[in-house]
Amino acid sequence: MEMFQNHHTPPRKLFLFAFIAVWLFVTISSDEDYYKLLGISREASTREIRQAFKKLALTMHPDKNPNDGTAHEKFLKINRAYEVLKDEDLRKKYDKYGEKGLQDEQQGGRYESWNYYRYDFGIYDDDPEITTLDRGDFDAAVNSGDVWFVNFYFPRCSHCHDLAPTWREFAKEMDGVIRISAVNCGDNGMLCRSKGINSYPSLYVFRAGMKPEKYYGDRTKSSLTTFAMQFVKSKVTELWQGNIFNEIDRAFAERISWLITFCADTGDCNLSSTCLSLQDGLVNVGWMDCSKQADLCDSFEITTSTTALFPPGSSLAQKGSAMFIQSLDTKEIYAQVLQHLPDLEILTKSSFEHKLAHHRWLISFSFGHNDLASHEYKKLKALLKGSHIQVGKVDCVADSELCASLYIQKPCVAVFKGVGIHDFEIHYGKDALYNVVAFAKESVNAHVTTLRPENFPNQEKEPWLVDFFAPWCPPCRALLPELRKASIQLFGQLKFGTLDCTVHERLCNMYNIHAYPTTVIFNKSSIHEYEGHHSADGILEFIEDLVNPVVVTMTPESFQELVKRRKSSETWMVDFYAPWCGPCQALLPEWRRMARMLSGIVNVGTVDCQKHHSFCQGENVRAYPEIRLFPQNSNRRDQYQSYNGWHRDAFSLKTWALSSLPRASVDLSPEDFKRKVLGGKDHWVLDFYAPWCGPCQQFAPEFEVLARMMKGTVRAGKVDCQAHSQTCQNAGIKAYPSVRFYPHLGTTRRDQGGEHINSRDAPVIADILRQRLQQLALQGKSSKLKVS
Repeated sequence: MEMFQNHHTPPRKLFLFAFIAVWLFVTISSDEDYYKLLGISREASTREIRQAFKKLALTMHPDKNPNDGTAHEKFLKINRAYEVLKDEDLRKKYDKYGEKGLQDEQQGGRYESWNYYRYDFGIYDDDPEITTLDRGDFDAAVNSGDVWFVNFYFPRCSHCHDLAPTWREFAKEMDGVIRISAVNCGDNGMLCRSKGINSYPSLYVFRAGMKPEKYYGDRTKSSLTTFAMQFVKSKVTELWQGNIFNEIDRAFAERISWLITFCADTGDCNLSSTCLSLQDGLVNVGWMDCSKQADLCDSFEITTSTTALFPPGSSLAQKGSAMFIQSLDTKEIYAQVLQHLPDLEILTKSSFEHKLAHHRWLISFSFGHNDLASHEYKKLKALLKGSHIQVGKVDCVADSELCASLYIQKPCVAVFKGVGIHDFEIHYGKDALYNVVAFAKESVNAHVTTLRPENFPNQEKEPWLVDFFAPWCPPCRALLPELRKASIQLFGQLKFGTLDCTVHERLCNMYNIHAYPTTVIFNKSSIHEYEGHHSADGILEFIEDLVNPVVVTMTPESFQELVKRRKSSETWMVDFYAPWCGPCQALLPEWRRMARMLSGIVNVGTVDCQKHHSFCQGENVRAYPEIRLFPQNSNRRDQYQSYNGWHRDAFSLKTWALSSLPRASVDLSPEDFKRKVLGGKDHWVLDFYAPWCGPCQQFAPEFEVLARMMKGTVRAGKVDCQAHSQTCQNAGIKAYPSVRFYPHLGTTRRDQGGEHINSRDAPVIADILRQRLQQLALQGKSSKLKVS
């Protein structure tokens, strides 16, 4: 049996000509290109977008152009562009559908004074020592293994501005020791709320695998430094006659260099903490006090303060084997040391397949250009040692055939999963070392592979999720970690692959891919495009709906058959939508969630009004989404109710749907309770409630779901404890709502209190009831056997 089946509709064809035509129309007819308005590329980061907008805001703001009658309109345009492009979800909609896809979004209509953009906007965007983190890269950063000290700030917060000069100085002091960063909670409200940030500035230290630690001390540079340094494991070792030779021999045996600062009476003794960043298993950092170890320093011919690098195998006494560094600039020392550290292992076409056959590797593909970033990669071997990932590099100038066979056309890093050269994943995030490390650790444990024409799933027996993307597209890059999470949870059920449409343009054109990311599930002859939220949870829910479809995708013909000619006992809910409509996209995952909640009670469908435009017009659908309920026992089959509620979440929609259905439970009077429940021969489940109780009102529709789920097996009743207080008191009811089960146990009269069920979730209660009934059935069989 196929993994995905849809009993109601034939397999969807992907991207019909109507979609292409609309997409082209939207793209061509957009008034202004938001990227051109801000003067940025389509691959600009959130920080670059903010910087570009700020630059324009300072010159184009109406406050600065009081004599220009068009200044307000001009500023509204760039403000609208900024508000859309800084938001990951809105940016994706704009990239895919143009302005038409944003018609329900109201961003850009309001703006701040000129002073706000001058003094309050993006406080740390121009500081190179401070890493600005956004929602898309926050988790990768703080889980990379580095120590991160994060300043969560809000643009309008005066205390945040007071801290800014100190935070900048502190960042310079800590440069290379720990990561100093900032999160603009004005632009990343969702991220800040998810981290529990409710005051500004909030300062937290993040370490991988550890609970974040908040800083409560005074906001001086010295106090911040003292607090930060307690999280730094690295240390500078004082070397002297009694330990120097043992320390050096031990390090050299592990192929680790020593960086030693000799402090003499003359010259500057550089013990800057920046040197600590060279540790992480790459070098040991030490110092020697030549005023105390004069003989030792004399034997090394040290006459003035200096710093030297001793590679493995070198000798303190052997001239020329150590590299003496003349500079006192810590960044220059760092660069020189990195440059002289052992290079990554070079892999060639002849060794590539053999090396990658059984081990996990992170490979750096270079094109003959060496810079500080490529030297930084020398640290990867030590940083990934604990994850059992080997590190190497391939020179694509010397080994062009190998790189071409993998479709690698520019510098990149890729993780090979340890099962040969064909299962690998290319990194498309920031080149920053912390980002590469986080990617490597994630990728080796995930099941996402880079697709090429040779392994593209055309006629595969197993279902595949294929992410068509472009590396320059930020929403695409944000989706990749989510795909890795989903691939782990769905391992064995679904394969995951990514296809770079800038490299494989012809293949993407074959499937009419014009917007990124476009996520598609291939299951033999069936093709399904994913339209929900680009998150692991959203993808998992979508897969669940394909495995057990609860929403029927309708055509005009199936709508007539299923809805207009429905049985008198059937209720249908139908969502008339358009794929380019933002609120429609937001509704889709909630609609599927609601359909699962109502499974077996209400039938749920969708109609794509872009694909079936004339049909929707004929049904008088004028706006999207249009939600209609077609009730049971209706004299007219075309009669419906429209949903006009404010909230379109699954719970609100479910409550509305159930309110239209005839009751499945019955109200019980005290006499009914005694006669039918305590003295009758049926199994009963009861809801003891009070009309004024809010949780009771919320539970009421859930109890109706339960009543329908157990129909024919267990009868469902409700007891109003305000009207019948004595009955509830005798039953021991002390809180509302209370769910009690009253099983029929033969001739014995039942206990008034019944069996308490501690849940308000219909499926959970139903499972408990079924298990209890099964126990009773087994007990009954056992009793009969004993009697016989």
